[in-house]
Amino acid sequence: MAGPAADPEAQLLSFQRFRALSKPRLAYGYGSRSLSQLREREFGRLAGTVYLDHAGATLFPQSQLTSFTKDLMENVYGNPHSQNITSKLTYDTVEQVRYRILAHFHTTLDDYSVIFTSGSTAALKLVAESFPWVSCPGNSGSRFCYLTDNHTSVVGMRKILAARGITSTPVRPEDLRLVEERDEMGSHPSCQPSHLFCYPAQSNFSGSKYPLSWIEDIKCGRMSPVNLPGKWFVLLDAASYASTSPLDLSTHQADFVPISFYKIFGFPTGLGALLVNNRVAPLLKKGYFGGGTAAAYLAGSDFYVPRSSVSERFEDGTISFLDVVALKHGFDILEHLTGGMENIKQHTFTLAQYTYAMLSSLHYHNGAPVVRIYSDSEFSSPDVQGPIINFNVLDDKGFIIGYSQVDKMASLYNIHLRTGCFCNTGACQRHLGLSDNMIKKYFEAGHVCGDHIDLIDGQPTGSVRISFGYMSTVEDAEAFLKFIKAISLHSSGGQSVSKARTGEPGAKSTEDKAQDEHAITNSRCLSPEEDDHADSRSWNNSHPLHPPLREASSTWQSPVEEPEGGLNRDPELPVVTKICLYPIKSCAAFEVTKWPVGNQGLLYDRSWMIVNHNGVCLNQKQEPRLCLIRPSIDLQEGRMVIKAEGMEPIEVPLEEASGRAQIYQSKVCADRVNTFDCGEEISKWLSKFFGRPCHLIRQSSNFQRNAKKKHGKDQLSSTTASLSLVNEAQYLLINTSSVMELQKQLNTSDENGKKEFTMEDLNSRFRANIIMNGTRAFEEERWDEVSIGSLHFQVVGPCHRCQMICIDQNTGQRNQDVFQKLSESRERKVNFGVYLMHTSFESSAPRFLSVGSQVLPVVKEDEESQSSPAAQRHQGHTS
Repeated sequence: MAGPAADPEAQLLSFQRFRALSKPRLAYGYGSRSLSQLREREFGRLAGTVYLDHAGATLFPQSQLTSFTKDLMENVYGNPHSQNITSKLTYDTVEQVRYRILAHFHTTLDDYSVIFTSGSTAALKLVAESFPWVSCPGNSGSRFCYLTDNHTSVVGMRKILAARGITSTPVRPEDLRLVEERDEMGSHPSCQPSHLFCYPAQSNFSGSKYPLSWIEDIKCGRMSPVNLPGKWFVLLDAASYASTSPLDLSTHQADFVPISFYKIFGFPTGLGALLVNNRVAPLLKKGYFGGGTAAAYLAGSDFYVPRSSVSERFEDGTISFLDVVALKHGFDILEHLTGGMENIKQHTFTLAQYTYAMLSSLHYHNGAPVVRIYSDSEFSSPDVQGPIINFNVLDDKGFIIGYSQVDKMASLYNIHLRTGCFCNTGACQRHLGLSDNMIKKYFEAGHVCGDHIDLIDGQPTGSVRISFGYMSTVEDAEAFLKFIKAISLHSSGGQSVSKARTGEPGAKSTEDKAQDEHAITNSRCLSPEEDDHADSRSWNNSHPLHPPLREASSTWQSPVEEPEGGLNRDPELPVVTKICLYPIKSCAAFEVTKWPVGNQGLLYDRSWMIVNHNGVCLNQKQEPRLCLIRPSIDLQEGRMVIKAEGMEPIEVPLEEASGRAQIYQSKVCADRVNTFDCGEEISKWLSKFFGRPCHLIRQSSNFQRNAKKKHGKDQLSSTTASLSLVNEAQYLLINTSSVMELQKQLNTSDENGKKEFTMEDLNSRFRANIIMNGTRAFEEERWDEVSIGSLHFQVVGPCHRCQMICIDQNTGQRNQDVFQKLSESRERKVNFGVYLMHTSFESSAPRFLSVGSQVLPVVKEDEESQSSPAAQRHQGHTS
């Protein structure tokens, strides 16, 4: 449901004023423990960053790692299945941690057992596999019921049960009901099945808290998910709830409680547990058995005796014992820093309540709300609501701004949040009003969980979620609210939004402008800025499309090249004004007037990339100084020269080195690529420049990466559509008229002190291979095909821009104005430029792209009537 209505002229309260008016007074911080000092001492790495994805993963404090590392340096921990002294230390420490976990949840080993798993998902799978399911005739067997507002990992349990003939039933929150007495429904006399009901203590979608009293109500029959005979057990998914709230299992005795420790401490990841009520433990059925779980067994016959301890019986193999040791330090530090989970609950809820109230009161000048909040509560109490706010941003006409767009904008302010459906499709459907058929339709349209397709036919496929953690501060909340006001200001065409600050409506404060200096440090790799193009193969005599090196020069004459000027030029057609290649992915452009084309695009375009010590490709979003690395290629000498300010130039040969170079398995936009290391000398050069270990790697010549078939372009066969280390396609083309239109919008803004953008600056930010002029702004997006000189290309779609266009390619400085203005003017799609792929070569003769070549487009059939006269006139001459 949406947030409460508010007066369009309502003013946002300061946090201090909000707390003063609250009754009872809201808690903030941890008493005498200074929150600002805690942030500075324990989370200094957050400086300049607003982290609001604690429901996804909270952050670990510095002292936890320091304490844990000191422990490992001072003690020797052996395999707990051995009997030596070091192994005994490990075993005893692990058992002590089990006690500590149960104490954290206000229970003991008398009532619960702790089974360590790889996470809460593995704990849920364990329950599905070991619960005492009974398959009976008709509809009288065991039943698995789950709340629709459950994580994917709960819903996935039904696949295991379906294979065993067990029925699974989804239950909406509003369908749970109290019952006077249970109807036996004519059960099979010999069948008294066990049923399992699973619900989350806190929705990971909206933060709504479901009553813990349901546990006892369902177990004793006062509440019924489904009216069936038999005995009901309850699985309480506490992964989200336990991250910021205390859970008392002595009062609310669920039968199974899966938890995930990184949600509580931030470290270690990949470790969770299933807390099992000891009254239920004997009923669990063991199937597979691994090392350490058997008291005795025979290899040659079916003889197996499980260990008596439920923990040892279900912990197959050696547990992640060093991670378990780390938990001790997690509990110690969390208690020391905050005083306990109750304090965390109050602190995080206060931040969420304030942010919710202020978001609800934000309205456009016409009274329309700025956000639509999805919640089952009014954030009145931490007993019914956790520190999670789920919403979509609206424009001043009430239309939803896609979550992907909001995410990109947040990155410009260095605000880290989460978008999508959060592995909770049931809650997403319920709150956003998405039917089953709509979900299926979205999938058929290409949308899958976790992608950036945020709107289909104007309807949202997901939403935006922020969540607070125990180290979150009011400054985090205020920075987020400033961000929402900033993007809503752009959405309203520059008109003011009702807000709680003095001064002129719509004016930027000093604090607002300070936020502009921040930018994202991690993001999905969809940018063309580092993308698309190049034949990574050596220029050698053996390749049919590659002339010998000794003939290479910028003045070669192709025997099949179209004339570049004179009598054959049509003055009404656009022409190529600039050609750029980017030999090293994400580094500076190398401008040429004429350049050979290979089967992967411009020769040597994106043939190399720089990776960190883990072999992960660097891009300008993570390392803006990449744009200061300036490579150039000398085809005649067979070398690439790399320059950077303050560094001596260094050379890299174009020919692949003979001998055994180190091989890398790398990723480019989720595609695996085979590469090899370019040597220690260039590695040292790059490491010195960036101040951290780096390597230069190159795509192997014997490795082919095929383009994904997108946009319905069946002409791009796997034999012709080969890619280098680009993201999307072989070429990127931009139109000077489109750039000029954007420049005009940027430079006519009425904001004081605004940067003046030059054409050279804007052109370089879009990192195109081909820059052309002579046509109307954005007309290129209506093209289906295009010929440039003697080469023919398929237009495979628009380029969806990311935050890299915010980086000045001459200085590496960030400024979000370009992205914001492009978003505003292009209806938030942030498209600019088009991708091209050459279809095929008619002969093996050398091919070139040249400045001055005419551009002959073919307009899409459904848009021919809107095309330019010159384009219409030449449609019959471009194939």
